[in-house]
Amino acid sequence: MSRQIKKTILIAACFAFSGVIAFSQDSAKRRTIDITSTFKPVLREAAKINFNAAPPSVDTTRPMLKYDIPAENLLFAYQPANLKPLALEMDSLSGWDYSNYIKVGVGNVHLPYIKAGFSFGDGEKTFFNVFASHYSSKGKLDFQKNSQTSVGATATYKTPTHHEWNFGLGFKSEDYFLYGFRPDSLPFTKDQLRQRFQTIEGRVDFRNTVPSSFGLTYRPSLRASVFSDNHNPKVTEANSVVNLPVQKELGRTAALNLALNADLTNYRNNDASAKKSAYNNVFMISPSLIIKSSMLFLQAGIIPSWDNGVFHLLPNAMADITTNDQRFTLQLGWIGYYNKGSYQRFASVNPWLARPDSLLNTRVQEGYIGFKGSAGNHFSYSAKIGYQQHKNIPLFVNDTIDGKTFTAIYEPKLNIFQTHAEAEYRIGEKFSAKGIFNLNGFIKIQQEAKAWGMIPLELGAALRWQVLDDLWFRSELWSWSAPNARMKNGSAFKGEGAFDLNAGAEFRVAKGFNIWFQMNNILNNKYERWNQYEVFGFNILGGIVYSFNQK
Repeated sequence: MSRQIKKTILIAACFAFSGVIAFSQDSAKRRTIDITSTFKPVLREAAKINFNAAPPSVDTTRPMLKYDIPAENLLFAYQPANLKPLALEMDSLSGWDYSNYIKVGVGNVHLPYIKAGFSFGDGEKTFFNVFASHYSSKGKLDFQKNSQTSVGATATYKTPTHHEWNFGLGFKSEDYFLYGFRPDSLPFTKDQLRQRFQTIEGRVDFRNTVPSSFGLTYRPSLRASVFSDNHNPKVTEANSVVNLPVQKELGRTAALNLALNADLTNYRNNDASAKKSAYNNVFMISPSLIIKSSMLFLQAGIIPSWDNGVFHLLPNAMADITTNDQRFTLQLGWIGYYNKGSYQRFASVNPWLARPDSLLNTRVQEGYIGFKGSAGNHFSYSAKIGYQQHKNIPLFVNDTIDGKTFTAIYEPKLNIFQTHAEAEYRIGEKFSAKGIFNLNGFIKIQQEAKAWGMIPLELGAALRWQVLDDLWFRSELWSWSAPNARMKNGSAFKGEGAFDLNAGAEFRVAKGFNIWFQMNNILNNKYERWNQYEVFGFNILGGIVYSFNQK
């Protein structure tokens, strides 16, 4: 055996022997494995669903908004509208609250003057108001006096189903004395000259505050009154008005209107020598189509009507064309309507009238063109010219005995060319100044010589100014040219025109207490609105107002 092989066997034996020795020495030791590493196990982050709201798409449709802002007009009645002591006007935009007031006053003509108003309810669903007033006035002429007493109540109830009920009930008693007799030396007793009118009136209406699911808007209403005088034998008149309007929306820019109207009058005379009763009834149906947008309001329709059974077709077309900025509106119209012939309405026009022998309704057709608008933030204006045709219009003329009463005679056809204009400058509720102009041209009279008792020219101005937080000032000016009058002998007469200037103020002196006063007919103009009836001269009236709230 070679030397190299022996050396190899020896080395292997040594390694084997050393392994045996090592095994015998570590047989009780546990085997372990040490692993050294920089790796750290980490769970993978779970995926999350992000809920990101998408922005709304841009609406490029131009909204069609219709603003129906009524024009603030000064309305002239046949009687002179003198400044009357009223409670301080409240902001119509402010919230309803429990306002209560008592206002009393005295003056050289009015003695006394009392007015009161009380309100109740929760201010959200129920509203109740009770009011009363009384005044007596006496001038320097014999029997130049009159008085008025009225009481009433109103209520509003809003249901949870978006409906609203409105109720009203009132009583009014008016006394006038027929002091305009000629000659003024004629002997009359107080009872012979007293003329008393009494009215009991009630109303109810019902409307939906939100259109129905079919797009319907409705407001049926009923108004009824009983009117009587104090003469012997007595006359009683019952008036009822039923109105049933319905509107159907046809999209965003169109609507269909339909209204049914019945105006009923029963005039009952207890005089055995006269006709016991008379009926004066008007029935109307008013279908129309309305087109409305931001620049156009158009109403096109007709009014079939029956005046005591006689059929008449009346027009009902109006259009308002507005600029983009809503500052100028062109107005066009051709309309027809009735002025009801009733004892109650005639007495409100001329309280010194005699009992009417007959009752006829006045049928009016009118065509007009005009405009209204504003300049700046405070100035507004309007103007209109129109042509009116009146059929069976009542004209009031003095009786042929002593002239102290007025007889209603009917003009079969009277055409009037009318011009109207007004302008106002207003700064919120702090200041307002308004002027008005009316011109009536009586261009065609079929039967009578003149338009008896109708005013041809009217001018008016009104000023309201809150000088301080606790001081308010107001003034009014009324002027007109005298109407033509037919005297008791049948001749025509035209008196002097009127120029009536009034002014008043109210200021707070303590919490809940205000002092007020006013002066009427400051220039002491002794004009006659109705022939032979001179108005009160200069008169002053003043008193206190106590206001309180229930809250």
